Amino acid sequence: MLKMLFAITMIASAVISVDYAYSQEIGLATFQEMAQVLIDKRISQNVTASITLQSTSIQEMKIPSELEQRIRENGNISAVTITNQNQCILGVDNQSCILINVKRNQEDKNFLQIQNRTLQVSEQFISEINDVFDTDARLHSTFIHTSDETSVALETSGVISGKGTISAVYTMPMEKTSSMYEKMSALLIPKAIRDAGGFYDVAKNLSKQDNAKMTFSIIPSENKSLFQLRVSADYPQTASEIKEVNLLEFLKTDELKRSRYFSNGFYPLNSIIQVVVLSPENTNVSDVRGDIIPTQVIDGEKIPTDVTKKGWVFEPEEGKRIQGKYIFGKDTAVSKDELRFSLGGTSLQAKSPTFDESTTVAIIITIVAIAAAVFYLKGYRK
Repeated sequence: MLKMLFAITMIASAVISVDYAYSQEIGLATFQEMAQVLIDKRISQNVTASITLQSTSIQEMKIPSELEQRIRENGNISAVTITNQNQCILGVDNQSCILINVKRNQEDKNFLQIQNRTLQVSEQFISEINDVFDTDARLHSTFIHTSDETSVALETSGVISGKGTISAVYTMPMEKTSSMYEKMSALLIPKAIRDAGGFYDVAKNLSKQDNAKMTFSIIPSENKSLFQLRVSADYPQTASEIKEVNLLEFLKTDELKRSRYFSNGFYPLNSIIQVVVLSPENTNVSDVRGDIIPTQVIDGEKIPTDVTKKGWVFEPEEGKRIQGKYIFGKDTAVSKDELRFSLGGTSLQAKSPTFDESTTVAIIITIVAIAAAVFYLKGYRK
């Protein structure tokens, strides 16, 4: 899946840009904004809501080109992650972390060999990373991730924390998410994107929640690196009781607007909302308040037949793992009522939105981007 993502972002960076697209030409820009809600009734019983901003362009995520090139060309690094997530690994508490994930060399047969080789790689980069991000992280430990239950359930790549991943762990004092996000976004994101609003504004607001956390990742590939800035908020032990899903309630907003950064072209797949439901038993989507987009099946994937229209694509729409993707079409905003649906009812049929005055994620980082990539790669008709 990650390979598909990089294939698409390579295409986007090579042939499409926000500056040169014609107003009605369907394009895929290098910058993408994604909203995600994970309802985990199977493993953690938590709901996790997140906003992810990502790009493969060092103009849209301002990483020094020399550092990006060195990380990518090293060949041993699968990801570099900066986070204030609680317990970024076992044994770390109330500290922020920089994780340099190193691919395991099969010649290393014991922990000491694995540790030494991992640190040989990570120590080449940690000083420069500290300088670039104005941090002072110090070596804590080397950690081998032994579980990939959530990665398997979500069908993610596991490049951040999957089984067998080896992290050189550097720690620093815990920082409040709102101030950490403010500093990181100012360092990384150009003013043109920050001033364009959209999902960036929602992420900024979400970062102020008491349980919010921030993660920035550099994920290198052969020719490009993917940069992802993510703010997430956890709602512990709330998933099991959910029968009606109200996505924007978890994102702490009544309306989600697209970034004005895309206003001079037609980029329907650069702003996507996604929901994933993990259930211990079969369930299904029902009573969808917004529109459901007509689709065609190409190579086993549901692809919208008309991306100028707004609405949902659910695939699958029933089972132990449900995934829904919402695209804006030609619209620039979506209300909370358009994003509601139920679990376990009898009908997928969309219903008219209703107004209710009383109703006001480091593992799934790449899911939505891959969903957009699938749409773009396999084709659709205007």
